[in-house]
Amino acid sequence: MVITGLGAITPIGIGKDEYWNSLLKGKSGIGYITRFDTEGFATKIGAEVKNFSPENYMDKKESRRMDRFAQYAVAGAHLALEDGKINLESMDKERIGVIIGSGIGGMETLEKEHAKLLQKGPKRVSPLFIPMMISNMAPGQISMKYGLKGPSMAITTACASGTHAIGESFKMIQRGISDLIITGGSEGAITPVSLAGFNSMKALSTSNEEPTRASRPFDKNRDGFVIGEGSGILIVEELNHALKRGATIYAEVIGYGATSDAYHITAPDPEAKGAKKAMELALKDGKVGSNEIDYINAHGTSTYYNDKLETLAIKSLFKEHAYNISISSTKSMTGHLLGAAGGIETIATALAIKEGIVPPTINYEVPDEECDLNYTPNNFIKKELKYGMSNSLGFGGHNATILLKQWK
Repeated sequence: MVITGLGAITPIGIGKDEYWNSLLKGKSGIGYITRFDTEGFATKIGAEVKNFSPENYMDKKESRRMDRFAQYAVAGAHLALEDGKINLESMDKERIGVIIGSGIGGMETLEKEHAKLLQKGPKRVSPLFIPMMISNMAPGQISMKYGLKGPSMAITTACASGTHAIGESFKMIQRGISDLIITGGSEGAITPVSLAGFNSMKALSTSNEEPTRASRPFDKNRDGFVIGEGSGILIVEELNHALKRGATIYAEVIGYGATSDAYHITAPDPEAKGAKKAMELALKDGKVGSNEIDYINAHGTSTYYNDKLETLAIKSLFKEHAYNISISSTKSMTGHLLGAAGGIETIATALAIKEGIVPPTINYEVPDEECDLNYTPNNFIKKELKYGMSNSLGFGGHNATILLKQWK
């Protein structure tokens, strides 16, 4: 299976080119939250999408019937189809699927309609409330917009949702069920309740004084993740189907690993066995030796336990070769897009492999003795990358790894 189209709606740019160029410049998309008043909140910062107009990608009336997360998904699909030069009318739409991950779904809609219920009574709740809120409306809206009648489904595995969606698309194409799938992740959960909930868990950074420096994966002074939003949507396609139409190929998907920690609702396994096993399974699936991996786009959330234990998982699996692998956490720039993280990070991995450039981990200043690998600090490097992987690790113990190979 190959990746033939990329659509990115991110806090550091809209469209794959603006997103990629911002990554290479080390640009942070984190600032003070503008969507609501953060007085009283411990965290006042987030990575919001800027300059987004849903009308550029869909009918205005339809956009009003979608929660923000679904708007981002539809817009990302539009960009991915455009980038992939896909002529859907020339294809069998019964063999085109849509699999999109979202960890939270329509939280913004839920909050607004709940406020109406409390303030004005049950009759004022919108009849569109349920179809705007439920997380399957991201793939549902895309399939309806383009008349796609293949498998359409949502994956909800917290912060692993986008990567699981891509992995399950890979397996579906491998099994011959679909020729092409629109996949990835979408999230629009920068809302008061989300922020308050993550704050209560002590999961978010409270470095409000310098927002652009708040996300600092693997740095000793990291103090939590920064919530982000957006979508990362990819066109994945059966190889011969892509070659037949002369598609541009960014990278080949050759492996997928999915595991569960079976340990705790939010904390990762202290021995990092689940994360290690997901990477191991992806390598086995792709028939690639552990000493062949050149790059890892880490989950790298900027939380104490994630960064420490993901590092442990990498060292445990790759042994001495772990120190030769270029690693980066692009969350240092985008913040953490939750269920959409795997989408934009697989896009970054594919572009890194295609361009031979490793994007940086910005804000890396104080080394942590427990995080002692090569995290590509602060500046990109040029390096030929034959094999790269992207990790996503979610609350509930969900682990997912996608393995990509350079296309020649």
